[in-house]
Amino acid sequence: MAEQATPPNRPAASPEPPVDRPEQSPDPGTLRPGGRTARVRTAVLEAAGDLIAEAGFAGLDLAETARRAGVGKTTVYRRWATTTGLVADLLAHMAEESVPRTETGSLDGDLLANAELVRATLSDPRQGALFKAVIAAAATDPRTAEALHRFYRIRVAEWAPCVTAAVERGELPAGTDPAEVVRAVSAPLYYRLLTTPDPLTPEHAAAAARAAAAGARAGAYVRTPNGAA
Repeated sequence: MAEQATPPNRPAASPEPPVDRPEQSPDPGTLRPGGRTARVRTAVLEAAGDLIAEAGFAGLDLAETARRAGVGKTTVYRRWATTTGLVADLLAHMAEESVPRTETGSLDGDLLANAELVRATLSDPRQGALFKAVIAAAATDPRTAEALHRFYRIRVAEWAPCVTAAVERGELPAGTDPAEVVRAVSAPLYYRLLTTPDPLTPEHAAAAARAAAAGARAGAYVRTPNGAA
């Protein structure tokens, strides 16, 4: 799933005294700073997302990212070190800013809300292009793949309680794997995004939600004795 809140407006550039430059984290992309450093991080990640959406992963450049963000190049090189470190932190930031789950009180309503959120995100010109580029990069770059997998683990975990609640209400069989149901909602939408030029519509989202709900009710996602769904 790829649900992200609308990115905040990039803060205006301001002079950056050397004494206020953030320290490089032990692993670029893992620091969660506050205050002015948080504003710098937001500006840099916004600029990085813009570059990826415009020119793909290959178009991401630390110096150009710094220029667009209005911060010093030294700050960007110290803080993120590499483009893959920058992408890792971008995905972490997206997970932090993502829209929380919607709980409607029914499995059908919850899965439809999830599907519509995925559709709206992937249909956004900037976000759709960004995810296409990062997914393509993850196919050949292990660190980008690791960061992308972590992003989706966070988003699946956010929505999994909706399925757990449906099991507790008796809407789904005992032993249903919540994560598998959530993945089943977004899988058809990603397939369409990556394999067709056609826009994603609300009807596509509704169909994905219905199919996932029907499969879950039929026991398609019940864990087997070996732990697989």
